[in-house]
Amino acid sequence: MTSIITNNAAMAALQTLRGINNSLGQTQNAVSSGLRISTASDNAAYWSIATTMRGDNGAMSAVSDALGLGAAKVDTASTAMDSAISIVQSIKAKLVTAEEGSVDKGDVQDEITQLQQQLSSVAQSASFSGQNWMVASSGASASVVSSFIRSATGGVSVQSTSYTFSDTATGNVLFGSDSVGVITTSSGILGTTTTFGSSSYSVYSLDISNMTSGGIDTALTMVENALTAMTAAGSQLGSLSSRIDLQTTFVSSLSDAITSGVGKLVDANMEQESSKLSALQTQQQLAVQSLSIANSSSQSILSLFR
Repeated sequence: MTSIITNNAAMAALQTLRGINNSLGQTQNAVSSGLRISTASDNAAYWSIATTMRGDNGAMSAVSDALGLGAAKVDTASTAMDSAISIVQSIKAKLVTAEEGSVDKGDVQDEITQLQQQLSSVAQSASFSGQNWMVASSGASASVVSSFIRSATGGVSVQSTSYTFSDTATGNVLFGSDSVGVITTSSGILGTTTTFGSSSYSVYSLDISNMTSGGIDTALTMVENALTAMTAAGSQLGSLSSRIDLQTTFVSSLSDAITSGVGKLVDANMEQESSKLSALQTQQQLAVQSLSIANSSSQSILSLFR
């Protein structure tokens, strides 16, 4: 039976066309955005995972920046320590020269004084972003952000690597500091004094102008002990720098892995989407043709009334 009120063929063709248009819209969106899942309605579970991991990746990017800042601080301190070691080695050489009886100790002391002033300049200049790891008091510490962690329960945390300062003769700073960070030349590796008979000297305050050979020997021992402590401190800084470099490489690799993992969840397969687009466009044309045929069928009823 043919009815001019109800056209079942047209309704079926229209329903088919709606479905094709809906699929075509999804495919066109995937092709234009490059994402198979761009909203929660596409796939709530995968969208939620991808959104969370993108957020974590942003945090890791911040960790990477913080690691770069920490590396700069450590490198500044390490450069200062290397320079100070070179200067103290020069002082050691001057002391050996002063052991020669015919050498004017006053002239040698003038050279040593210049080197001592340079040590102070190096220590105070070793500041980066307001922090100086060469001038600090015992008990103080500095930290470097090392990692961002998401636990199995969903909790997040940021871990830091701590570096504790010591201003003793065997510590890891060149000079100590007071409560407001001003250099104190009476403590630290270069400021801690050693007894020379009735007098006390540090590497920084050493004066050999009137010293005997025995006093210079004591000064040599003091300088050698300072070099040993400085070398140990330099080694600590080098180890910390290596750890930061390793963590920086790991964070970068981890970020790439997360990006790749998120892509596998939500990125569109462009070859597949291209094929679907062509197929759906063809289906759309056929569905339009089918709807046109279904709509025209009722026109044949007119011929019955002619």
